[in-house]
Amino acid sequence: MQKTNGQNLDQVVKNEVISELITRLNNDYVFPEVAVEIEKLLLNKLATGAYDSFNAEDEFAKELTEDLQAVSKDKHLRVMFQTEDKRVLVENSVDEFERRAKIYNYGFYKIERLHGNIGYIDLRNFYHPTQAGETAVHAMNLLKDTEALIFDLRKNGGGSPEMIALISSYLFEEKVHLNSFYFRPTNTTSESWTDPDVQGQHYVNKPVFILTSNTTFSAAEEFTYNLKNLNRATVVGEVTRGGAHPGRIQPITNYFEAFIPTGRAINPITNTNWEGTGVEPHILMDKEEAYRYAYKKTLEYVKAKYNDVPGYSFLLKEIDEFL
Repeated sequence: MQKTNGQNLDQVVKNEVISELITRLNNDYVFPEVAVEIEKLLLNKLATGAYDSFNAEDEFAKELTEDLQAVSKDKHLRVMFQTEDKRVLVENSVDEFERRAKIYNYGFYKIERLHGNIGYIDLRNFYHPTQAGETAVHAMNLLKDTEALIFDLRKNGGGSPEMIALISSYLFEEKVHLNSFYFRPTNTTSESWTDPDVQGQHYVNKPVFILTSNTTFSAAEEFTYNLKNLNRATVVGEVTRGGAHPGRIQPITNYFEAFIPTGRAINPITNTNWEGTGVEPHILMDKEEAYRYAYKKTLEYVKAKYNDVPGYSFLLKEIDEFL
């Protein structure tokens, strides 16, 4: 297929995109009955000329995405258009991904000890441990002697369940079942557990807060949902975006591709997930106020802990400056 010029998307290309998209959905989408309903909608719109007015590839991709999500209510399911041949992009994508990951410190945007001996991690992505494991271990051990820990996921769009398991392993001494995933293509279920044998010191018996926003998504939601249901963290902020179905990007044509969820999360405590609903915080408030609230609560906790303990007047003085 030749690349069109952005204003000359012909019917042949549209037919090709929709046909291949339907095939991929019927083969791999986690809910086969939903794939059938999507097929009916796409074919009906194609037959009635509902796509005739779309001459630009990106607008056509956007319309298809809206149609897919209208039926499925699945925020991961989407169609994208690439301005370069997908074959060329694949050749360069691995190197570019690694460069971006390294420049962005593998998602660990900020690691800080706040006044009052509070740990703070602004985590923007859950990169896989094969890339980010060393950084995650260093981050958790850097803050091991803080009195409480705040994970800021307000700008986190997701990533790797394996990284979720690694970070979560520091928050429990025992082995804990975090989540399970059912995958339709293989008809198998995998389980995610913490590993008691972490490098360094566990971060246990200390308060953990998670900050969320309405753009917190996917793996960031899993991390939040897991710890909320395990009663290991207090969630503060906004209801998250609501995407719980893992999958992968699949080529549709040389220039069109789709992210198709092939699995679904199954929490061992709730037997469901956060798809379409998001994660409801313990403390619901505007995302801009969440940090201030959580920080104040952690300082109050530390002050109460050491208020009558000799030798900690220096710490109490530091806390009083911020309360």
